[in-house]
Amino acid sequence: MQENQIKTHSEQETMQLAEKLAVLLKPGDVITLEGDLGAGKTTLTKGIARGLGVTRTVNSPTFTIIKEYVGELPLYHMDVYRLEDSDEDIGFSEYFNGEGISIVEWAQFIEDFLPPEHLNINITYLDEHSRLLAFTPKGTHFELVVDQLIG
Repeated sequence: MQENQIKTHSEQETMQLAEKLAVLLKPGDVITLEGDLGAGKTTLTKGIARGLGVTRTVNSPTFTIIKEYVGELPLYHMDVYRLEDSDEDIGFSEYFNGEGISIVEWAQFIEDFLPPEHLNINITYLDEHSRLLAFTPKGTHFELVVDQLIG
């Protein structure tokens, strides 16, 4: 398993990286995001949304679990934190096998439902402006995505 890292030095730089990632994604792709509160998971999601042409405001779906956005491809933003200690399947496979891009925050709580091929991004808060993004691709497609992104 290969891991690649990129350090960003501003929220804008993180958004630009996420926009670049968005154009490399295809329908059915699943991105899992890890990081402490305030690390930048929603910022990264906003950048992917912008890269997909989503015009609606993107914010954390903490209380709704899943928010759907319309862009060039549908974007499914999931915050599954509240599903900890639950084995409830709220139709994940329909999203993961659908025509959109799924972004899952706190994915460890639904690990049994995740497809074997996905891209994990771990975001580490370094200081007020800087973040370290570690990309762990699972599957050939995501290895190519990460190679092109970091290239």
